[in-house]
This record gives sequence, structure tokens and C-alpha cells, in this order.
Amino acid sequence: MREINNTGTEQENKELKSIIIDRILKKGRITFAEYMDMALYHPIHGYYNSPREKIGKDGDYYTSSHIHPVFGHLIARLLYQMWNILGKRPDFTIAEAGAGKGFLCCDILDYARKQLPDFYESLTYKIIEISSHFPTFQKELLKNHSHEDRVIWHSPDDFKKRGLRFDGCYLSNELLDSFPFNMVKMEGEKLREVYVILNESGFVEDLGELSTPALEQYFTNLNITLEEGQKAEVNLGIFDWLKEIHSTMGKGFVITIDYGYTADELFAPYRENGTISCYYRHTINHNPYIRLGFQDITAHIDFTTLMETGEKMGLNKIIYLEQHKFLTALGLLDILEGLEKNKHNMSTLEYYKEKLSMKNFLIPGGMGVLFKVLIQEKGIEGLPLDMSRSIFCDKRLYLDRHTTYKSTGKQTS
Repeated sequence: MREINNTGTEQENKELKSIIIDRILKKGRITFAEYMDMALYHPIHGYYNSPREKIGKDGDYYTSSHIHPVFGHLIARLLYQMWNILGKRPDFTIAEAGAGKGFLCCDILDYARKQLPDFYESLTYKIIEISSHFPTFQKELLKNHSHEDRVIWHSPDDFKKRGLRFDGCYLSNELLDSFPFNMVKMEGEKLREVYVILNESGFVEDLGELSTPALEQYFTNLNITLEEGQKAEVNLGIFDWLKEIHSTMGKGFVITIDYGYTADELFAPYRENGTISCYYRHTINHNPYIRLGFQDITAHIDFTTLMETGEKMGLNKIIYLEQHKFLTALGLLDILEGLEKNKHNMSTLEYYKEKLSMKNFLIPGGMGVLFKVLIQEKGIEGLPLDMSRSIFCDKRLYLDRHTTYKSTGKQTS
């Protein structure tokens, strides 16, 4: 048994804490996945369903779409190529899961409407949102697109129950890292599971038998054995997630953007405590039992399992690379070059603000390296996705900075 210091005076949701305590008292103990699910997704008190600010300067963390609109504009270029590969079909669907404030959707649609009007007229954007809080913000931001029936909202359950099928692209940006995960530890040469129990000091971690054989099978499939005393997170939710995509999509692509590693690096012996991280007001800690309902809880993604499981289902890997290489292939350096050539058309402050914001994607050791991009395809027969830089350098696709960037009204960093 290991006690976690959770007796501090940090802000926490007392109602949520009481709900979790009641669950533990009834069951004796709960898996960490069950604890995390309530902490983040309780329909009233969970972190993602609370009204407090989460993303941006006044929130707990930034996402790439908050750094600069160019992130969404470059992805729009890639989606345009996917639309062409699928024969410029008139019913191309982009399904984005966990759209946050909606900035990525807005930037993609703004760019497509201005620079790629034929593509824009052919697409429908489906936002799959579990949060009860974010859609209000999204609908206000996207009102210039949603009134054209360009954007449609679905809950995850709604998306499943309606049996919706589409051809196009399933897009997620920082989604999988927030799936509730189980935690395990190797003890006495045996894989044990981390449970959450109670004692006089509050929430306490306790080791027990595995709640499901799927946890041991997970590592068997990877041919990985944890070191004695090593902890790790296991995201079992990705299996159902992949099944849902496979059953819903006819032909198309899956773009997954998140921080993570291949399994050999993710579960390397030096990661003795796993990768669990909690974010609060742009600070990071590794204690998920404080600031309950007021901090995000995440872990890095196992991209090997995503790729190998996807392959078995017919979701075949096209590309797996670091985000900075992905954005460079889509033309980020060309846009920076264009900014340099046109700096005389803007103030010095405006120029440096734009330049520094975009360079955030290229900083060594920063978001561009930590985040990875996985692109998979289903049913695309002999039609390759070209990620060579030249394919995206059509002058017609360059951004009109003054009319496109400012249309989002976002705070850049």
C-alpha cells in the first residue's frame, strides 16, 4: 500500500469527492480507471463537464490549435488531398472527437471556405463531444458555419446508436491521452493492478489482482515485461475506440494527434513511475488525488498498440511521425518564409507575434517533438497519401494572413 499526499489545501470539488468516496465505500475499492472516469467525466462535477476555463491562457493547458490558426490551416490542406483521393465526393465528412473550444474545426472550415471553396461545399463537419460545457462555446464560435448545416453535433452515444456511417476523415487532437486508464505495477515478478481505496488520510493506492485478464494480455501482445517495481498505464479504451471508427467509416482516413511513444520507449525500464501527469493553471504534477475536479489527468499514448490493432482491423498505417515534421511537410516553413517576405505590410509587434507563435511548433523538445501524428487509412486501394513537401506548395493555397488569421479572434501565445 502506498499513501499519496492528498491532504493539502488545494481547491477541490467536495461534491465530486463525496461521490467517489461513496463508490469506494460500496465496493471496497475501485480501479484507477473508474476513479479517473468520475474525476474527469462525471456528468455534473467532472473536470470536463465543469464550467471553469480549461484551455488557453486562463485555463490549465494549451493545445496546438490554441498556439496559432496555422495548425488548422495546414491540416485543411491535408484534408483537401484526402478529398481528392476519395474522388472529390460531394459528401465528404470530417468527424472530430473531443473538439474542445472548437478552434481546430473553425480554422479548418475558415481556410477551406476561403481557399478551397469546392472542397468546402462538399464537406460536413461532425463534432463528437462528451463534454456538456464545450458545445456552448463551439456553437458560438462556429455560428457562421453551422447555420449552413456545415457543422453537426453528436454525443459519443448518439454517434454509436444511430449507426452513422461516413466516408472521409476521423480526426482527433489530444483525445486519447484523456481516456480513463488502468494502472499496473510489477511486484514479485507478477503484474498487479493499482486500486484506489480510503484510509484516514484520504485516497490511497493499493495493489491487488488484475481486474481483467486484458491487462496482462496487453503486455503479452507487445512482448514486453515490466521491470520489478515499475508502474505503467494501460489504456484499454482505445480498443473500443478503434472498433467504433472501423464500424462507422466506409472509406477514408484516421488522423490521431497526441503525445506518446512507441511501446518500447513508453514502457522502457527508466519510466519506473509511468507517465501520468496532471495539469492545473499551466503547472504539472503527478498526483491525481489533489485538486479533484480542478485538474486534468493524462498519460502518454502507446502508438504501437494503435498501429498494430488498427492493422488487424483494416485501419492501415500510412504515416507515423513527430508533429513538427508533419507540419513542415504540409508547408509550415513556406508560410514562415512568406511571412518574412511580407513583414513590411505589418507592424513590428504584429510580425514578431505571428513568427514566434508559429515557431512554437518547431522548438526542439517542445510540442513539435512531444506530439506525434499517426495517419491510418481504410479502403483506400492503391491511392497513396503524398506527404512530400512539394505537394502542398501550390501558391494558390498560401494563407492570406490578414483575412484568415484574424477571423478566429484567438489569443496566440
